[in-house]
Amino acid sequence: MAKVRVLVVEDSLTIRKYLVEALRADPQIEVVGEADDGQKAIELCEKLRPDVISLDMMLPVLNGLAATEHIMAYFPTPILVVSASTNRGELFKTYEALAAGAVDVLEKPTGDSFGDEWESKYRRTIKMVSRIRVITHPRARLADFQAARVGLAQRGPVNQPSVSGLTGLSDDAGSFRCVAIGASTGGPGAVAHVLRSLPPQFPLPVLVVIHIASPFAVALTEWFGTVASIPVRDCVDGQLMPQVGQPGVIMAPPDRHLVLKSGRLWTTRDAERHFCRPSVDVLFESLAREMGHSVVACLLTGMGRDGATGLLAIKKAGGMTIAQDEPSSVVYGMPRAAIELDAARRVLALDEIGPALLHLAQLSSAAD
Repeated sequence: MAKVRVLVVEDSLTIRKYLVEALRADPQIEVVGEADDGQKAIELCEKLRPDVISLDMMLPVLNGLAATEHIMAYFPTPILVVSASTNRGELFKTYEALAAGAVDVLEKPTGDSFGDEWESKYRRTIKMVSRIRVITHPRARLADFQAARVGLAQRGPVNQPSVSGLTGLSDDAGSFRCVAIGASTGGPGAVAHVLRSLPPQFPLPVLVVIHIASPFAVALTEWFGTVASIPVRDCVDGQLMPQVGQPGVIMAPPDRHLVLKSGRLWTTRDAERHFCRPSVDVLFESLAREMGHSVVACLLTGMGRDGATGLLAIKKAGGMTIAQDEPSSVVYGMPRAAIELDAARRVLALDEIGPALLHLAQLSSAAD
C-alpha cells in the first residue's frame, strides 16, 4: 500500500518537529517536505505534489490563507488547517481558508493537549483528508484576472453561475415559510456561497446547522455576518420562529442541537446523532413535524449520513428538498446518503442553490 505523502507547513520549529514526529510514528505516512512560510509551502507543493498538506494559518512571508488560495487555484491539494483557535483574526482566516478549498481544520496542540490522544487524532485526520478528491477553487486566478482589468470602464461578472437547476422549479411552488441548511466537511465555504447569493430582501428565515469543532465555531456566526447581506445570529432559546418577511439567518450554537417546537426555536444538549451535536437530522425532523410542506431544506457537502433521514422526513411531509451535487461537493457523503434514500426532489450544483432558493421564495410570495 502506498504511503500518504504529507507536506508539513508550520513556522514554529518546535511545533513543526512535533508534528513531523507524530506523523512519522505511523508507517503508512511519509513526510515528504517541511516549510516555515507560505511561499515555501507553495513552491514545495508544486515541486513535490504531496497527497495532503498540514497547514498553519499564521505564517511569515505569505500567510496560510494566501497559500491556500494559490494552491487550490493552480494545483489543488487536500489541505488540513492545523491552527490555534483563540484569536478572532486567525479564526476568520481559517474560515476563509475553508471557503477557499481547505478540507478540514484541527486545533493545534497546546499545553495539556500534547500527547498520544492528540497525535492519534492528527494522524487519522491527515489520512481522512488525503482521501478526499478536491476541486479547483479559482479565487487566486480570478483576483489576478480582475486586477488586470482595473482600468476598464465596463467590467462584467467574471463568473456567471449556472441556473439550469431552476428548470421545472415552478412546478414545486408552494407557500414556503423557512429555509433550512445542513452541512459538514466543506460546509463553511458552501454555506457562505449560498448566503452571498441571497439579496437583503430575501423574505424567508434561514436556519443553519454546520458540523465544526467547537473551538472553531465560536466566531463562525460573526464571520457569516461579514459575507451575507441578511442578518446572521445564533439562536436564542425560546425565540419565536421568524415570520416570512423577517429576513435573517439563525445558527445552531456550538455543541447544541437546534429544534423547532410549538412555534419556538430551542437549543438542547440531547444525545449526539451520528456522533454530531448539532445534528442536521434533529433540526430537519423537528421542521418536518412542525411545518411540513412549508419548508425548503438543503443538504450540502459533508462526511457521513447526518441529514439524510431528516431530508426524507421533510420530503414526505410535502416540503421542498435539495441536495448538493457531487462535482461541487468537497465531500459527497451526506448528499449521497440523501439521494440514495430518494430524499431529494432536486440535486443542484452549489452555484444553483442560492438562485433556486430565491426563485422558490419569489414563487411563494406570488402564490400568497
